[in-house]
Amino acid sequence: MSDHGRLNLEQILAAWRGGIVVSCQAPEGSPLRQPSIMAAMAQAGEMAGAVGIRANGPADVAAIRAAVGLPIVGIDKRPDLDPLAYITPSLESVVALVVAGADLVAIDGTQRPRNGNGTHGPARLLEEIRHTFPLLPVMADVSAVSEGVAAAEAGAHIVATTLSGYTNGGTVPREPDIGLIAELVAAQPRPVIAEGRFSTPEQVAAAFAAGAHSVVIGTAITDPLALARRFVAAAKGATPA
Repeated sequence: MSDHGRLNLEQILAAWRGGIVVSCQAPEGSPLRQPSIMAAMAQAGEMAGAVGIRANGPADVAAIRAAVGLPIVGIDKRPDLDPLAYITPSLESVVALVVAGADLVAIDGTQRPRNGNGTHGPARLLEEIRHTFPLLPVMADVSAVSEGVAAAEAGAHIVATTLSGYTNGGTVPREPDIGLIAELVAAQPRPVIAEGRFSTPEQVAAAFAAGAHSVVIGTAITDPLALARRFVAAAKGATPA
């Protein structure tokens, strides 16, 4: 362990290589949106062999940190601070996650305007993080190759496909963006984390074949409300035998 007991970038990447990171989050309104329940989800992921946890908000990060020994990537979804680039939009959000026990943080790495400063992209926030926490690994959640390249050049240590399909206002695709993984691997030098709509082992295998360093899976593992709704919707649309 290093830097006040947290893992450094090399240790995190070594732990994550070829593995599954479980995203333990619950949407607004879900009865599962409680730190103790997210901590239990993280424990289940650790028992299953996950290599890391992704968690939203300092309270969940702290609860999970007390429950598991896996590397934690913290995010802080704050649409009240920025309605578009709301994934960890400020240095204050980063500080809160670090204090709670995150080993690394993820930020919005798209080139959308940032609320309040008139700039595009994550460069300013990355500079602030680097100045405040020189050793803190930062993951940039992007939606396109150009964004991944720009985030890497601005100092992001990892790029992730998290926001692919979610930034253009159109219909969100059903399948993960395997093509973006391969393009990011070819276009820039940072490790690429595959995230977004992974729900089958075959999709995970395709991500690794495309060059992903690891794969983050959320809804398919940790959102029973979404899964139950799918089955209920199917039942309502089914024709009785």
